[in-house]
Amino acid sequence: MIRFLTAGESHGKALTTIIEGFPSNLKIENEYFNFHLKRRQAGYGRGARMKIETDTAEILSGIRFQKTLGSPISLLIRNRDWENWTEKMTSDKKKSQVEKITIPRPGHADLVGISKYNYDDIRNSIERSSARETAARVAACSIARKFLEEFGISIGSFVESIGGIYPKENYAVNLFNNSLPKNFTGWSLSEQSDKSEVRVLEKEHEEKIINKIRTAKKRGDTLGGTFFVVATGVPTGLGSFIHYDEKLDAEIAHSIMSINAVKAVEIGTGFTTAERFGSESHDEIILKGNSFSRKSNRAGGIEGGISTGLPILIRAAMKPIATLMSPIETVDLKTRKSIQARRERSDFVAVPACAVIAESMAAWSLAKFFLQKFGGDSMEETKDNYKSYIQKLDKRIRKNFK
Repeated sequence: MIRFLTAGESHGKALTTIIEGFPSNLKIENEYFNFHLKRRQAGYGRGARMKIETDTAEILSGIRFQKTLGSPISLLIRNRDWENWTEKMTSDKKKSQVEKITIPRPGHADLVGISKYNYDDIRNSIERSSARETAARVAACSIARKFLEEFGISIGSFVESIGGIYPKENYAVNLFNNSLPKNFTGWSLSEQSDKSEVRVLEKEHEEKIINKIRTAKKRGDTLGGTFFVVATGVPTGLGSFIHYDEKLDAEIAHSIMSINAVKAVEIGTGFTTAERFGSESHDEIILKGNSFSRKSNRAGGIEGGISTGLPILIRAAMKPIATLMSPIETVDLKTRKSIQARRERSDFVAVPACAVIAESMAAWSLAKFFLQKFGGDSMEETKDNYKSYIQKLDKRIRKNFK
């Protein structure tokens, strides 16, 4: 079983993560972590902090000579803004009077945080509930992503909409119809979308979205949107219908929903499926050479909680960021009077970054189920197990149904 744990506050000294359960001899370079951390920070509409922080992961343990040891891996991401927050966030005794925050922001964890944990300062809620924590997740999940690449599993994403602006051409139709080019991979989507400031696939679409973001900035407002994550090369047989917590789609939905501000997740055609006849919803089974496949991929690569061998298709919706420069109404906890919500440094739009984080979380879910199925204490052992399964899969089906 693989697992990771993150620690750290938004304006604390650093973020840390410990990753456990990956086999030895997985080759990974420092720059691989930093590449995906940089992708998380990109995008038009990000806030001022992205100009302060340049996230890099420092490897503290578990990797020697660019290879995993099979022992826990620990990573450190320093917060460069810490020097401006030393007195406010020190773990030591207070040396000066620090203003307590008493005005909660609607849509944030401010009010529920102080209610649950009995805080006397909303700052305590703000710090850990901040999306800054996702930098540690991207670092941790880079191990999972690199592991999957060793088996030809590729993950990418693109932004479908921001602020209700959709493209002229619905690229998702190609995904659902299973009409993709032979050399298509999940990562090829990211290679294309990463060229855009808002990670969309069309130039005209990008321009319309940037104009909408500019409008939001002028209004002191924020925007949300939708995005797709696609994983290719996933073998048939990950997940199970035997128990509720072994279903692959349930695991993926949990991972994506755990990301800050994500409010909805679909696998395949998702909610649209509920509006159609069964004959229009399910994927007809065909033979492709000696292997089974589907004419379409409306199920999003998962049936009965188990991967089908087709691309895993995930769509998610992110709400607008709750910190507004033109705040809405709230209540001051100290005076108990109505007041405008507090301003806190924030982004105007973070949908492009959210899609990158979702790639990472999807990679984690797939790696978790992959290792549950194929096991192995070293990469060599895992590869042997995987190779044996793939080579014998069709033979077993033929033998069982003679």
